[in-house]
Amino acid sequence: MSRTLKVAAIQASYSQDMQENIDKVVSLVREAAAKGAEIILPSELFCDHYFCKVQDETYFNTAYPWHEHPAVTQLSALAAELDVVIPVSIYEKDGPEYYNSIVIIDADGEPLGVYRKSHIPDGPGYMEKFYFRPGNTGFRVWDTMKGRIGVGICWDQWFPEAARAMALLGADCLFYPTAIGSEPHDATLDTAARWRRAMQGHAVSNVMPVVAANRTGDEDGQHFYGTSFIADHAGEIVSELGRDEEGVITAEFDLDFLDRHRAAWGFFRDRRTELYDVLG
Repeated sequence: MSRTLKVAAIQASYSQDMQENIDKVVSLVREAAAKGAEIILPSELFCDHYFCKVQDETYFNTAYPWHEHPAVTQLSALAAELDVVIPVSIYEKDGPEYYNSIVIIDADGEPLGVYRKSHIPDGPGYMEKFYFRPGNTGFRVWDTMKGRIGVGICWDQWFPEAARAMALLGADCLFYPTAIGSEPHDATLDTAARWRRAMQGHAVSNVMPVVAANRTGDEDGQHFYGTSFIADHAGEIVSELGRDEEGVITAEFDLDFLDRHRAAWGFFRDRRTELYDVLG
């Protein structure tokens, strides 16, 4: 009997009320679980508006130690109730240091640990270096009760090295919570299509499904373009949402088939690590 994994992505708009946003995610996680999803991905920093478009020191007050964060404690109870895995995106405070982090909550409600965003962007509308240190966890893969997963965060998704690292660590599927939309410095620049293509390439090159969950909606003139999707091992989009839709998408994958198919393509067999010093 083949091992299968059913995954889901959540797409929603968010307010500036943390509890209201957590409640919204709880409702959508329940909807995804009712559709049979086993690993359910909310979008990046869903507890608030995407605050990194400005530099405002008051937002440091919204960070928590990861094990105490209200989203983590509430979604841990939900994961145990529904028997699902939830990667939870939070603003993390660790002593004097602040990170953009993901807490992986297993299907029994136990947090497995934290991944801290490795690549921190800095540009108009996305001034994350003001708020976050570069992550110090390294890329990680998580042995959940439902499958072995790799999780990157937003800007990480543009780097093929991150996807390959998680694939080499044995991931069955890659997950990317995201907050991306309009570019304040250039109203004509729409990155939605290339955003998708970058991750579809990771799916192809690693023979591995990719799940991407973006937010949607207008936040004080910064419009997030949604278009969350799930791609299969060939990079084909098998489930998606539009720019302004809220809701969940799901897809199911045969993990044993993917293991065989990945071996047959030879991408990992034919790697030439002795030639890759230039990547250091």
